[in-house]
Amino acid sequence: MALWAPFSKEEFQQAIAKCSDSLAPGPDKLSWRHLKFITKQDEYLSNIINVANACINLGYWLDYFKQSSTIIIPKPNKSLYNHAKMFCPIVLLNMLGKLIEKVITKRIQFTVMKNNFIHSCQLGGLKFKSTTDVGVTLTHIVRSGWAKGKTTSTLTFDISQFFPSLNHRLLTTILSKVGLKPKVSRFFVDYLVQRKTNYLWNNLQSPDFEVNIGVGQGSALSPILLALYLTPFLHILEKCLNNLKIPISLLLFVDDGLIIVQNKSILISNFQLFYSYNILSNLLSDFSLVIEHGKTEIFHFNRSHGVFNPPPLNLSPLGGPILHPKDTWKYLGFLFNRKLTFHQHLDFYANKVLSMVKCMKLLGNSSRGISPLQKCQLYRCCMLPIVLYGFQLWFYNKAPLSYHLKLLNKMQRRAAIWILGAFKTSLFEGIEALAGLIPIKYHL
Repeated sequence: MALWAPFSKEEFQQAIAKCSDSLAPGPDKLSWRHLKFITKQDEYLSNIINVANACINLGYWLDYFKQSSTIIIPKPNKSLYNHAKMFCPIVLLNMLGKLIEKVITKRIQFTVMKNNFIHSCQLGGLKFKSTTDVGVTLTHIVRSGWAKGKTTSTLTFDISQFFPSLNHRLLTTILSKVGLKPKVSRFFVDYLVQRKTNYLWNNLQSPDFEVNIGVGQGSALSPILLALYLTPFLHILEKCLNNLKIPISLLLFVDDGLIIVQNKSILISNFQLFYSYNILSNLLSDFSLVIEHGKTEIFHFNRSHGVFNPPPLNLSPLGGPILHPKDTWKYLGFLFNRKLTFHQHLDFYANKVLSMVKCMKLLGNSSRGISPLQKCQLYRCCMLPIVLYGFQLWFYNKAPLSYHLKLLNKMQRRAAIWILGAFKTSLFEGIEALAGLIPIKYHL
């Protein structure tokens, strides 16, 4: 049983230091900037710590912290807005409660990782884990399959309405098995219930409604609670598939899942994916969860040079669609093709940055507007992270990089010309140095 020591000032100071001042305030009208100012005073910070310790010791979460506001925002680029899925709800919580939740989250993360409680295939909702880890793991599996002469087939699934569908009784039972003190488990029994929210749409505001299902989507505790909720499900699923001798691998990033099989025959892979999907769907229903069949996709990684036309996967007997493999597949922001060249991935993000550079011309040129130093900072902070997203997947030892570097250098040349207001015929190495830009190959 892990110890649960009283909270310290350092924990709260570290948690609030990472919060952005630009985030929207909650119903209490406080922003992180206000809380940062308040917590600089030891007396006020001590009072906040006393409240947090009392909540854990008494197993009680204040009603004030359970109040939230839900902003309804229409999703962009939709032709019609006649369905609830066309809108995105953004939950705003009281900032003081969010601060305490952040500190509790860090404690729980440390405990569950120390006890190896989280299933190894769950890479979302955990500290030091990101979508890049999922992408690197997937590409490693694909290339190891190619070394054995096998085609890797993947089937993606998405859990519908994951946040509001969690069973509270099951979640509290799981939390009692994690290795936390009993008082922490009792705290979550009260934390999950009797929550209230009001809905805001344009200038309209609804009265308060009780929300006694799932977990708050805007809470710092939500990702780790979701990862914990799926842990027994993943262990049971793995055991079922092993008993049936279906050789598959699983990867999850919160509620975005991936079933992976490797065979020399795609027909065998489709057969294994069908039965795995059937077992997965039935098991999820036992956990009060449902797969959103419309988001299910299939993709095959094959590096053959001839025409590649794999057969479709028919999931209609299971309530799903007939899946036809595409030439490219987008998963967690990565664009894959069957040979893992990542040309489409780089084309997409490089063109996005080039479009941003063209738009940034409105901010200044060689005679007016922001200075070259500010342009350089803007490029390095807002554009480079976009174009280099997922470079770990295609940059490795002895990887063919001529296409990638050519495209990235073209993008950086356009940025350097904009920063300096130079002529288009200027020598690239010279303007790159004058603009203060590091050569793109050193970012990899």
